[in-house]
Parts: sequence; structure tokens; C-alpha cells
Amino acid sequence: MKFHSLLLVLAVVSASAAAQTLPPGHPAVDASKLGKGAPAIALTNKAKVVNVIDVPNYTYLEVTRDKKTVWLAATSMVAKKGDVVRFDDGMVMTDFRSPSLNRTFPSIIFVSRAEVATGKE
Repeated sequence: MKFHSLLLVLAVVSASAAAQTLPPGHPAVDASKLGKGAPAIALTNKAKVVNVIDVPNYTYLEVTRDKKTVWLAATSMVAKKGDVVRFDDGMVMTDFRSPSLNRTFPSIIFVSRAEVATGKE
């Protein structure tokens, strides 16, 4: 019960903070001059898909690049064998155990973003 009360209080405080106006004397904020958010992640790597395994929330891609086979883990995406994918540098994990696959990967790269390359590669 305490937990639900705390959630309710947090929700009310958040909603009221979002609805508040600027304090008196604060200069107006010109929304057209606000930044566009974080820059897009550069997809500096490219590889050919050898195998795809989909699980809830993730897609595991076995890819070949530089004559080596590596595994990638990305947020769910549509890819198939033979596709060329572009992806960021990501983070290498060694001896990663995937509970959803009941499998341990000796090495896998968790990428923030991956996409199937379009056009001629």
C-alpha cells in the first residue's frame, strides 16, 4: 500500500511540475531555438548477415566482416540472411549468457543502433 501511495504522490508531483509556468521575471523561451536533441549515432560498421535469431526486445545477428564472424545484439529489427547491416561500435561482452536463448556467447557486441543498409553496397 505504501508503494502505491508513493507512486501516486510522484505522479502528481511530476504532473504539476510539467504544468507549471516559468517563474516571474524569467525570459520567454523561444522553442524554435531549442536544440534538436542528441546527435544520431554514427553507423560506422557494416557486415553481411549470416544468421538471425529474434527474441522479445532483441535481435541477435551473426554477421561476417573483415573475414571474421561476430555476433551482434540489437533492439528488435527486421533482417534476414544475406542482408548488409550498418551498426555503431557498441560494447563487447564476453561470455554473455542469454537466458532467453539458454546460450552463452563467447563474445557478442551490444549495439545501440543497427539497420539494414539500403542501396548498392
